[in-house]
Amino acid sequence: MPPRKKKDTKPEDMKAILWKSADKLRGSLDAAEYKHFVLGLVFLKYVSAAMAEKREQLEAELRVEGGWSEQAILETLEERDEYTGAGIFYVPPTARWETVLERAKGTLEGQTIGEAIDAAMRAIEGFNPSLKNTLPKIYNSGRVDNQRLADLVKLLDRLIFQAQVGEDGKRTGARDLMGEVYEYFLGEFALQEGRKGGEFFTPPSVVQLLVEMLEPVEGERVLDPACGSGGMFVQAEKFIETHGGNPLNVSVFGQERNLTTWRLAHMNLAIHGIEANLGDEAADSFHNDKHPDIKADVVLANPPFNISDWGGELLGMDRRWTYGTPPVGNANYAWLQHMVSKLTPQGRAGIVLANGSMSSKQSGEGDIRAAMVEDDLVACMVALPGQLFRSTQIPACLWFLARGKGREASRWVRGRDGEVLFIDARSMGAMETRTLKRLTAEEIGRIAGTFRAWRGVEGAEAYEDVPGFCRSVALDEIREHDFVLTPGRYVGAAEVEEDPDAEPVEEKIARLTKELFGHFEESARLEAVVREQLGRLG
Repeated sequence: MPPRKKKDTKPEDMKAILWKSADKLRGSLDAAEYKHFVLGLVFLKYVSAAMAEKREQLEAELRVEGGWSEQAILETLEERDEYTGAGIFYVPPTARWETVLERAKGTLEGQTIGEAIDAAMRAIEGFNPSLKNTLPKIYNSGRVDNQRLADLVKLLDRLIFQAQVGEDGKRTGARDLMGEVYEYFLGEFALQEGRKGGEFFTPPSVVQLLVEMLEPVEGERVLDPACGSGGMFVQAEKFIETHGGNPLNVSVFGQERNLTTWRLAHMNLAIHGIEANLGDEAADSFHNDKHPDIKADVVLANPPFNISDWGGELLGMDRRWTYGTPPVGNANYAWLQHMVSKLTPQGRAGIVLANGSMSSKQSGEGDIRAAMVEDDLVACMVALPGQLFRSTQIPACLWFLARGKGREASRWVRGRDGEVLFIDARSMGAMETRTLKRLTAEEIGRIAGTFRAWRGVEGAEAYEDVPGFCRSVALDEIREHDFVLTPGRYVGAAEVEEDPDAEPVEEKIARLTKELFGHFEESARLEAVVREQLGRLG
C-alpha cells in the first residue's frame, strides 16, 4: 500500500509560516534583507517538491511498462530531460530539500547548513542554465548564524506542495497557489520596507486592471521594460489561460536594472512556470536595452515615478524621442516614448505613471503630450484612487496607447479615430488595511467593461458616457483644454438621483432658516442667564 501523501498546506497557513520565518531573522538582518534569505529557501523547497512529484509519476510509469531493471529505472529517474521537458527544474541529489533538511537537523557531517544551501543554489543553476546567476548564494556569508538558518529550514519544511503536475503532464493549481503565496510575501516585505521595498511590487489589483484592459492573447509578444519582480507577466499569463489560450505560447520579454530585483523576478517566474527572457543581466532600459530589436504586441509597465537621475543628458536626440526630447529632470515622458518605440504597428501599451504626467507642462512635457495626442496615439486615460500603492502616496493614473488607431483599422480599437476615452475611478477602491486600498473585482470589471464597450469589442454592451465616471472626447475638445489629459476635467459631475420623498427645496430653506433663528434666540437667552448669575456673584 503506497504511503499517504501529506495534505497541501492551506493558503492562510502558508502565509503564517512564511511570515513567521521572518521572525527567525529579526535581530540579525534588516527587513530589506529578509526576503532574499526566505524566498531563496521557498524556491528551493518548491522546486524540490515539484521534481519529487514528477519523479514519483515517472517511476510509476516505468514499473507499469515493465522490462526495466532497477538500475535502469534509477538512471532514468536522474535524467535531466525527463524533468525539463515537463517544465520542471532538475535538482541534483545533493541540492534537494531533503538533503538540506538533514544538514539543518545535524544528521550529516561535513558542510555547515550555510555552506550546504549555497552549494545547492550553485548546483541548481549549473543544471538549469535559465537560472544562471539568479539564485541567492548568501547563506554562508556570516550575516545569519547557522543555528538560525537551521531553524529557518526546519520551519519552512512545514510547507507542503502537492499536485505540481497533472496526469497529462500539465501544471495544475498548486503552482499557481505557490505563486500567489510568493507574491503575498513580496507584498508584505514591500509594506515592511516602505518606499524602497515597494519599488519592485505593483499592487495586484492594478496589475489585473492593466491586463484586463490590454487583453493579451496566445501567440503575442509581451514586454515589460521595468519588470520588477515579474507580476505583470504572471497576471498576463493567467488572463490568457482563463480565456482559453495556451500561456506557454506567449513570448515574454522583460528588463530590470536592480540586480536583486532581477533575481527575484527570475525566481517568481520560475515558480509560475513562465519562461521569460529578462536579458543576460540586470540593466537599465534607457542606456542598455537588452531587447533592442524586439517589437511587442503588448507593452505594460509600472516604471518608477518622476525619477530625475535617469541619465537623460547622456542620450541627447535619441531615436526613441519621436515626439520630443524628454526633460533631464523627469523620466516620465522618456518611459512613454521608450515603450511606444517597442510597439508593433498594431501594438498597444498600458503604463502606470504619476498623475502629474497628465497635465505637466514643464520642460517641454506639454509639447510631447500634445504631439502624442495629435498623432492619435492615446486611447484611454484612467485616474486611479489614492492609497493603492504601498511604496508611494503620489496619486497615479493609467495611460493606454494604441498604435495605428488613427491611421488604419486597429484590431484593438475600432471606430474611435480622433477620440480618447476618459475614466475617473478616483472614488473607487475598498480599504484593505487602515492605510491601503485595493480595487475590487467588480470595480475592475466595470472599468475594463467600459473600455471594451468603447473599443467596440464584439459582444460587449453599447458604450454610453456616464457623468462623473467616463466620457469619450474628441481631439478638438482636448485641444481646447491645451492637451491636458486629466479625466476629471472631461467627465463632469455624477448625476444625483432625486428622491421622490425628499423635502422640496423652498420648504427646506424655510425650515432651516427658522431653526437657525431659533438657535440665535436660545443663544441670546443663555447669555442673559449667565450675565444675571455673574451679577449676583459680584
